[in-house]
Amino acid sequence: MRIVFWGTSSFAVPALRALLGEGFDVVGVVTQPDRPVGRSRSTLVPSPVKSAALDEEVPVFQPESPADESFLAELRALEPELSIVVSYGHILRRSLIELPTLGTINVHASLLPALRGAAPIQAAIREGLAETGVTVMRMVQALDAGPVILRSRTPIARDETAGELEARLSELGALSLVEALTLMSLGKLTEIPQDDAQATYAPKIVREMARVDWNESSAAIARLIRAYDPKPGAFTTHRHGEIKLFGAATATDADHGKNAPGTVITIDSRGMLVACGTGTVLIVCAQPAGRTRVEPEEWMRGRGIDVGERFGG
Repeated sequence: MRIVFWGTSSFAVPALRALLGEGFDVVGVVTQPDRPVGRSRSTLVPSPVKSAALDEEVPVFQPESPADESFLAELRALEPELSIVVSYGHILRRSLIELPTLGTINVHASLLPALRGAAPIQAAIREGLAETGVTVMRMVQALDAGPVILRSRTPIARDETAGELEARLSELGALSLVEALTLMSLGKLTEIPQDDAQATYAPKIVREMARVDWNESSAAIARLIRAYDPKPGAFTTHRHGEIKLFGAATATDADHGKNAPGTVITIDSRGMLVACGTGTVLIVCAQPAGRTRVEPEEWMRGRGIDVGERFGG
């Protein structure tokens, strides 16, 4: 089976490596163009998928748009039987989806039809779900709406961050993809239509979604901080400007006395205890603007924060 693999982010790398490790015939990898990084924006950095493909000596294609006619000609020349899409970052039009003889399948990081869209991992943590997983599905033009080929479930740990959950789901997705392709090769694949009435959505993350509202409960604030850890980072305001917060856990739902929401109650080796609308949250790491991450106790020694100060006021 001649496979074209579409992927960009680190989430897709285990799937690509699993395909190659199991001996599948990956005839090409499509990924997004190298992107500039750094303050000068002068250094171009390849995607994680491109780096992995080059390591395995697989041909790499990086169209600015997958609809470019020159790229389409290159894709047809590969004579693909199946396309596999994992965290590519562009919506594919129908002609691309249907170009391989066996169509296109996709690995999505949720239990579809729940959390269709661009940010299912972050949404699962922010919503406080007890479990999530990955879905291998037949790709169609509508967003994450194709028939389900395989679902794999996993619990979400109590204090798990989005980064930690993404790493686990990427490996689970790779295993599920290999299982789905094995079923396909044996002629035992069953495709089950999704129930659109049960669909929920996880839209692309925009900056304001990551702002901490200290009037919320400690549980909601801890979930929000973990949902955007490591990227883009939940943020709040402070006398030194905006501060990003990481590694949060609910400390207590008990009353925090007369402390207004957002007030720093204690700072010690465990982290920084902050009052919320109800309860308190323990934050183990902060990142002042223009600086690297720092533990709250070290930040306090540098006179950047102190007990009694209030965030978001």
